[in-house]
Amino acid sequence: MAPVFGKAAMGEGQFSPYAVVALRTSMATALLVLIMLVFKRQYLYIYPAGLYGCLLAGALNGIGSIFYYVGLSKLNASVAQMLYALYPLFVALWLQLDGQPPSKLTLLRIIIAGGSAFLLTKVESGNINLTGVIFMLISAALYALHLPINQRVLYDVPAPTVTVYTLLAMSAVVVPAYFIASPAPPADPSWLPVLGLTAVTFGSRLMLFLGVKNIGGMQTALLGLAELLVAITFSHLLLGETLTRWQWMGTTGLGASLLLVWFEKPISHPLRAKGLLSWLQPPDFPSDFYRH
Repeated sequence: MAPVFGKAAMGEGQFSPYAVVALRTSMATALLVLIMLVFKRQYLYIYPAGLYGCLLAGALNGIGSIFYYVGLSKLNASVAQMLYALYPLFVALWLQLDGQPPSKLTLLRIIIAGGSAFLLTKVESGNINLTGVIFMLISAALYALHLPINQRVLYDVPAPTVTVYTLLAMSAVVVPAYFIASPAPPADPSWLPVLGLTAVTFGSRLMLFLGVKNIGGMQTALLGLAELLVAITFSHLLLGETLTRWQWMGTTGLGASLLLVWFEKPISHPLRAKGLLSWLQPPDFPSDFYRH
């Protein structure tokens, strides 16, 4: 739902892309911090290396979010999300550099997903904004990088803890960017799309890191392609956007890639002393630390 709400929030006479990303991130962060302070204060503990990892992941994702919403402002919501759906390819690259090569089935699913995403960009000539395409690809690469970083931290840190510190780092990036680059706010904007975007940001971020913790960054990224199907459906229903024959073929391919997840082996969470992110190692304390 993020591209649909985002596109609506950036409609004529509405918020700028910088305002949208700043508002949805800061409001979701404030809500999560408030809930944790009231109900789960113990989850605010995190060891230094884990904190550094969350801050790095959040900063990268914050920069990627800016590229995402600026790119979204230049493209149809469905097409933008189709390009963004290439992020599993980047996840596979980052995990390879981190010493976690994908399985043969995962490689097959990546190939299917990549070909499907290419078909999904097949629109009539002249309808694609090149700047928007480049911005969406940069956003996908940065989003993909933050998943294996947080996967390292999630080895022994609860998902809500990772979520709150990652969102705090994102807010520290996108809010100053709004004040630097954004024009004056509109006189009478509609807040409903922004509130909807905040709600889906809050829920999806928490579910994202729960998924990474349990099945790993690669499988989470491939399952996350289901968001494309949601974006296509609601872009058609709410924004009146339509798909070509090629795009429907790409949608079918993505569905096949998603269904193949049932044949993947579960993640074993091995600790690796080498790789791109080897500096993110947990300290030595009992695995049931948070339960006590």
